[in-house]
Amino acid sequence: MYYAYKYRLKPSDAHREELDRHRDICRQLYNHTLYRLNEYQDEHGELPSMTTLRSELPDLKKWWDGLSEVYSKVLQTVVERLFDNLKGLSALKKNGYGVGQLKWKPPREFCSFTYSQSGFKLDKKGGQTVLSLSKLADIPIRLHRTIPDDATLKQVTVKKEPTGEWFATFGVQMDREPPETPENPERCVGIDVGILKYAHDTDGTAVGSLDLSDERDRLEREQRKLSRKQHGSNNYEKQRRQVAECHADLRRKRRDFLHKLSNYYAREYDFVAVEDLNVKRMMESPSNSRNTASAAWRTFLSLLEYKCEREGTHFVAVNPKGTTKECASCGVSTEKPLWVREHSCPACGFEADRDANAAWNILSRGLEDVGVGYSESTSSETRCVSDGRTRASLSLTPVETALPVDTPVSAKRVVEAGSPTLKERTASAVSE
Repeated sequence: MYYAYKYRLKPSDAHREELDRHRDICRQLYNHTLYRLNEYQDEHGELPSMTTLRSELPDLKKWWDGLSEVYSKVLQTVVERLFDNLKGLSALKKNGYGVGQLKWKPPREFCSFTYSQSGFKLDKKGGQTVLSLSKLADIPIRLHRTIPDDATLKQVTVKKEPTGEWFATFGVQMDREPPETPENPERCVGIDVGILKYAHDTDGTAVGSLDLSDERDRLEREQRKLSRKQHGSNNYEKQRRQVAECHADLRRKRRDFLHKLSNYYAREYDFVAVEDLNVKRMMESPSNSRNTASAAWRTFLSLLEYKCEREGTHFVAVNPKGTTKECASCGVSTEKPLWVREHSCPACGFEADRDANAAWNILSRGLEDVGVGYSESTSSETRCVSDGRTRASLSLTPVETALPVDTPVSAKRVVEAGSPTLKERTASAVSE
């Protein structure tokens, strides 16, 4: 299993100067390699292989003095980066997107370089932990969490953020296999995501959306200040960093919330069903696109998917079409505008919260898709065998088919799985 561990670097002014110099040499090599690629294609009528361009690096060092001051593996990864970008363009073309050609990288757009396999290590020097980078420096690093002992460091990417801060991201390989996914999951959950309530699940938990209004107001103020500065001046650069810090603050808080929420569902349940949302298409809608972007549903689903794989939890993304309109009791579709927040079925009289009804439909579709933990009982009710919770049928009365009472949870109270709050909530949900 492969993971990424990201840490903040604490470079001195001399270290920053060296990091920027190495980054700029890598940028120039990227642009030169792109020039050679186009030149080779014009001469031979086809693209060169990655091995062909990497084999030219020793000859480049003979007349390019600065190239010898950068570790050889870093130079090779720059060439690999160019071909990775070419593969990305080819994939977009196959999917019908109109794409152009790769362009030269200006200084601000080339922000990182990578040590692969060798040339780096974590060490202790002068009573502090440092990241030793070959031909560069020993840079202090803030290890806010330890890397497991059974982990093998495969590579490290050093990146400069728009705020001017430097970070190191380690590619780590774990010598362990993920837990086996249970054939008959005992704890099943369906999750419906939204704007007002970020997540509403079949256990009745409704997690509110993260309130970032203060952070957005601050960002808008700083952007107005930036618009009044003379472009290219020192004051402009200082204000640009202020704007970048506001963006970084928003991004950190949002990802922290999504990490904790996805971690909770992946650890506390054996089966998780969600909607396979087409967020890109939703973003193209002229209405509510800002809230859709801020919700970052695709990021949440991506985090949830890989964490479910890590924890051995079933993860299913179902077709979202009609999950809100269909009745969780009888399956009859009912048109509901967005402002209607309650589901009331005209066929069977079943009433529930709109999002709770959708969550049950999502869970039902997920169980049907994988065929686990789901069976027809001899009576006229459909039951999730895993946790004994009943999904209503036409023969049951509305009182009997009522879903669990919604338990609103503030987004600020979403904490790491294993905390007393989540343990109590999970225990009460299982006992229902």
